[in-house]
Amino acid sequence: MTHTVFGPGPGRLLCDGRPVAPAALADTAGERRKGLLGTDAVEGALWITKCPSVHMVGMRYPIDVAVVDRQGVVLKVATLKPWLGGTRPRFRAAATIEAPAGALADWGVRVGSRLAYEGGSLGGS
Repeated sequence: MTHTVFGPGPGRLLCDGRPVAPAALADTAGERRKGLLGTDAVEGALWITKCPSVHMVGMRYPIDVAVVDRQGVVLKVATLKPWLGGTRPRFRAAATIEAPAGALADWGVRVGSRLAYEGGSLGGS
């Protein structure tokens, strides 16, 4: 049985201006739809554009999520369980960042932090 790990991506996730993790950008409809589905782990973070909420149906492992507005200000941080978890659409939400469970706290990400994606893209566009 193979173990499929998503990442690390070609870019970087910044929290309040400091780099905290490698990151990938899901900015096409196909990339946003797929997200982390079909993987067994994530290394770094996945920034999903135009994504005000996520669900965990089909996911094999827990993840942390941060929902941000257009300026990257964190509106919500949560750890979601496989199959059961999800976030509700939030007013002003523009993107969702997904990371390994526990990583956002380790990186100092909390409500009010400002996140940014810097660097390359997964492709598409």
